[in-house]
Amino acid sequence: MSTYRIVVLASGSGTLLQALIDAQGTHEFEIVGLITDGECAALTRASDARIATKILSVGTNRDAWDELMAQTLHEFEPDLVVSAGFMRILGDQVLHDWLGKIINTHPAMLPLFPGAHAVRDAMAAGVATTGTTVHFIDAGVDTGEVIVQREVDVYPHDTEHSLHERIKLVERGLIVEVVKKFARGELSTKPKRVIAP
Repeated sequence: MSTYRIVVLASGSGTLLQALIDAQGTHEFEIVGLITDGECAALTRASDARIATKILSVGTNRDAWDELMAQTLHEFEPDLVVSAGFMRILGDQVLHDWLGKIINTHPAMLPLFPGAHAVRDAMAAGVATTGTTVHFIDAGVDTGEVIVQREVDVYPHDTEHSLHERIKLVERGLIVEVVKKFARGELSTKPKRVIAP
């Protein structure tokens, strides 16, 4: 049986990528590529692990970037695309080609607190618990079908930073768990939706 192939999208420090790199030793999946939107620490982590990398800077033409992203994904031939701290909205061409095969991690219990400031928003709302979600990506912002969620308590002394760090710890374990389940066939990618004319 061939190894389950994943491509990771990242924009920052790459701690979620590192969790996946560390889990590759189980031989259940292989990271065949990392795509970033610019120079970032995730590139060093991938390079150290001998993972192919590609930088796709957005620039001013979003449509061209979207087409290049779709083309690059096709070149890597992944079974699953994992958005792991990738701070860009994927466009129509990527969604057309890869809908149902792209998952994302989000530091909140969706549908609560979507968007880029989920931890801050959760604290501002005064919730007693928040958490992390792994979900399929669709055309909305954090609106795709939820795959799994895990709660994280909010402590009275928490700052945005301390809460986010605890969420990240849970998030790293959760994304590895989910990717392994896809690789084992315990979770399935979704067929493309047929859109009526």
